[in-house]
Amino acid sequence: MVVDDSVVIRRLVTQALEQDPALEVVGAASNGVLELQRIPQWNPDVITLDIEMPDMDGLEMLRLIRRDYPHLRVIMFSTLTERGAAITLEALTIGADDYVAKFSNQDSLDRSMTRLKEEMIPKIRQFFRFPGEPVFATVPSPQSIASPGGKVRPQAVVIGISTGRPAALSRILPTLPADSPLPILIVQHMPPLFTRVLAERLNVMCALHVEEAIQGSVVHGGKVMIAPGDFHLKLIRDQTTIRVSLDQSEQQNFCWPAVDVLFRSAAAIYGSAVIAVVLTGMGQDGLRGVEVLKAHGASVLTQDEESSVVWGMPGAVANAGLADLVLPLDEVIPQILRCSERR
Repeated sequence: MVVDDSVVIRRLVTQALEQDPALEVVGAASNGVLELQRIPQWNPDVITLDIEMPDMDGLEMLRLIRRDYPHLRVIMFSTLTERGAAITLEALTIGADDYVAKFSNQDSLDRSMTRLKEEMIPKIRQFFRFPGEPVFATVPSPQSIASPGGKVRPQAVVIGISTGRPAALSRILPTLPADSPLPILIVQHMPPLFTRVLAERLNVMCALHVEEAIQGSVVHGGKVMIAPGDFHLKLIRDQTTIRVSLDQSEQQNFCWPAVDVLFRSAAAIYGSAVIAVVLTGMGQDGLRGVEVLKAHGASVLTQDEESSVVWGMPGAVANAGLADLVLPLDEVIPQILRCSERR
C-alpha cells in the first residue's frame, strides 16, 4: 500500500514496485486518515509511508499503525534534508522497519524510477521469503556455541548494522557505563547527513561520547564513533596512536561505508584483541571482514534471528559458523562487558 500526498510520487512508486512480478500494489492513499480506513479493506503486507502529509503526518500515522497493526511492515519515504533525517530517525525509533530517501527535483523521471526499483524493491523483499530462494540452515542455539576464548584483553569493539533499525543502537548503547574502557567504532548503512544526525541523537542518550568520525580522529576508550555516510572508515596506526582514516574508495557490497572495510582494518591494527558485533540488516556486509577477524583470533557476536528486523547480515555470519555467540539484542552489551574484563 502506497501512502503519499503527491499523486506523481504515488504513481511513480506504484509503477516501480509493479515491475517486480512478486509484488502487487493493492492500493494508494493520499493521507493517513484514508490509509487507516483502508488497511482492513486492502490488507497490505507492507506500507510505504510519506513523512509530511496534510491532516495526519507520517509519524502520527506510524504510531497508530504500530498500535493497531503491530506486524505490518512500514517503510518511510524521507527527504534528504536535516529535518528529513531527524524525522526519519524518530520514525525508526518508534517502529518503522526501514526507509527510502526521496529523489531530488533535479532527477529525471527515468532516473527516479530506476532509483525506486534499486532501493525500494530490495527493502520490501528483505522482509519475506519467496519461492525458490535459498533457506539458511538453523544455527545452534547460543548455549551450544563455544564462548569467546578471551586469551587477550580486547582493545576495541567494532559494530556493523544496516539501515533496518538504527533503533537497535538507541536501545543498546545507552546501557554502556560511562567508564567503559573500550573504543567503539560503528558502520551504520546510512547516507550523508543521516549519520551525523544519528550520532548527535545518540550522544544525548548515552553516558559515552558519541560522534560522527572525522579524518584523523584519535581512537581511545570511552568514545563511540560512527562512520559518515559515503565514506569508508578504516583504522590506521600513527606511531603509537590509532586514528581514523576516511576514504571514498570503491563501494563494497554496494555499501559506502562498508562493514567489511572497518572489520578488516580492525584486524590489521588489533589482531585478536577485537570484539566484532554484527546486528540486524539486509545483505551480507561484514561476512568477509569477520572471516579476517576470526583468522586473527578475534571474538565475534551476532544478533539472533528472533530479535532482528532482518537477519541478513548476522544470519550470514552465524550460518557460516563464524559467530562465537548468537544473542538476543539486549544481551549484546552485557556480553561485551564480560569479554572486556577477561585477560
